[in-house]
Amino acid sequence: MLNILEAYDLRAMGFRSAAYLHHLLEAKKIAYEDRARYYADPDFAQIPVERLLSKEYAAQRRKLLDPNHAAKKIAPGDLALRDGDTIYLTVADNDRNMVSLIQSNYRGFGSGLCPDGLGFCFQDRGELFSLEDGHPNVYAPHKRPFHTIIPAFVTKDGQPWLSFGVMGGDMQPQGHVQILCNLIDFGMNFQEAGDAPRWYHTGSSEPTGETMTDGGTVSLESGIAPEVVRTLTQMGHRIQNMVGVYGRYQAIGYDAPNDVYTGASESRKDGQAAGY
Repeated sequence: MLNILEAYDLRAMGFRSAAYLHHLLEAKKIAYEDRARYYADPDFAQIPVERLLSKEYAAQRRKLLDPNHAAKKIAPGDLALRDGDTIYLTVADNDRNMVSLIQSNYRGFGSGLCPDGLGFCFQDRGELFSLEDGHPNVYAPHKRPFHTIIPAFVTKDGQPWLSFGVMGGDMQPQGHVQILCNLIDFGMNFQEAGDAPRWYHTGSSEPTGETMTDGGTVSLESGIAPEVVRTLTQMGHRIQNMVGVYGRYQAIGYDAPNDVYTGASESRKDGQAAGY
């Protein structure tokens, strides 16, 4: 998503503008089709990771992004070869070690199996296998399933810059891109980047077998102007109002030149930023 968006002047489009939101939404749709097609345990499938992350491939896929109309269906690239119970935390210490961590049972109490005396339940991420024969993510013994857990870490000029997460199912990569655009393209600080209004797109193809046929649905937080919503609708986006689906963000930023940490914790969830 970030490689696709790299070619556009997002700052010039304006934060919360219809053009800005449209470009991010369409980049998400394009990236998620490859996610559905190629995501699998690398011990069982040949995954063209370098190609998927290359600038050349992003330029090729970027041609699918129509700046004026929302795509209803997108094919994955031809490469050789939502409910949950999740916590995110990040911590940094006096020795400049930084950790980004997510723990998730996937759904409710996960598998329901709890080891005696240990105080936690095993997850049930096996639900996210595909049962389609020949699919890269098809169930197999000793194989890891598709999952959405993405504790994030960003470096700048070879130095740690940001340890963060936006937990919440398939909102995670969408939320990560929005946070990074807020920080890099719009110059927000770490707290502002998390508090800013977000969007959430559902209905893309999935590694579990579902396919996008109608362009999916866009949820927008309050703070997006009514005229922007109208413009997005005219461009072909199907808009709905939803509460509580926009992820939950926490972060620690590191200013290497000044050797200073900055913590952030958004208001959509319980959590805090604390120094001691």
